[in-house]
Amino acid sequence: MNTVWTLQRLLPDSPHVATVARWTHATWGHLDPTRSPAERLAETRSECGEAGVPSVFVALAGETPVGTASLIIDDMPSRPELTPWLASVFVHPEWRRHGIASALVQHVEREAREAGVATLYLYTPDRQALYRRLGWLAFESVDYRGETVTLMARSLG
Repeated sequence: MNTVWTLQRLLPDSPHVATVARWTHATWGHLDPTRSPAERLAETRSECGEAGVPSVFVALAGETPVGTASLIIDDMPSRPELTPWLASVFVHPEWRRHGIASALVQHVEREAREAGVATLYLYTPDRQALYRRLGWLAFESVDYRGETVTLMARSLG
């Protein structure tokens, strides 16, 4: 497999928006089963910004999307005081272990820093080790929509 890939900002009219929305729905749709794939597509499109918050990024191998990550205002409605969020970090299974997730996370961190964000948040049920390696600190374990997740923060100052 060719391991060459690039990162790109996803704009609302990108042909890759539908793929990213499908990944997001398939991976995290169980957390909000009332949301349809069409609603997820509309949400993904609305999060595609020109700069700052919100923004969606895609990792591409040639013209094929292989991963994604987002910088969004709110990823946990029960915690509105925490904003903004690193969200929807996903790498297609065939492309894992090539550093793509780490590069996407670091890219979102840079975008947030350039937008003047001091602290970025995320939640994860099972990828704490990845985020710890990248400098994130766990600060709380919570039940979120029936799943135990770890809240983590990253100071960007």
